[in-house]
Amino acid sequence: MGHDRLRYVALGDSYTIGTSVDEAEGWPAQLVGALHRDVAPLDLVANLGVNGFTSADVIAVELPRLDALDPEFVTLLIGVNDVVQGVPEATYRERVAEILTTLRRRLAANRILVVTTPDYTVTPSGADYGDPATQRDGIGRANAIVSELARAQGIAVVDIFDISEGASADRSLVAGDGLHPSGRQYGLWVDRIAPVVRSLIAQHAR
Repeated sequence: MGHDRLRYVALGDSYTIGTSVDEAEGWPAQLVGALHRDVAPLDLVANLGVNGFTSADVIAVELPRLDALDPEFVTLLIGVNDVVQGVPEATYRERVAEILTTLRRRLAANRILVVTTPDYTVTPSGADYGDPATQRDGIGRANAIVSELARAQGIAVVDIFDISEGASADRSLVAGDGLHPSGRQYGLWVDRIAPVVRSLIAQHAR
């Protein structure tokens, strides 16, 4: 079935590259594993996530690489560093709209998936990155913006914010750095993401 594998590229920040966990434990790799028995599984040809990246970095650094990578399926998770760095919400909205419009010129809506940003403020080190209540609200607003813009273009959104909140009571959901999700938490994300991706790639590109 090798010829049926969709070339998958993951875009984003530390949550996409999986800072502080092994590559195999990041959610893009776990997603590929979860789908590997499917008719048209994904082949992760590149995980372009970079720790600390904002929406502006996705535009400047990640999108230009898509020509060479020629993806057939793309995921996007971006926003936490915009919040941490105080990027105005109107600016974040413009950048996300540019990212999604660029992706839609290249791919059908059902070949793109947006994943929301988790709540890092519940982690042991969360308070090191701004007032937790303020930052949590900012992440919530960023997630609302990216979700609204994606759905307006017919792009599916998987919200994992509530899963990440579990880290406040269950430290096994936090990586060794006390900030990022553990492989176990990413596995819970994939339990939610995989059925959506399975449904998307079962549809003919349109």
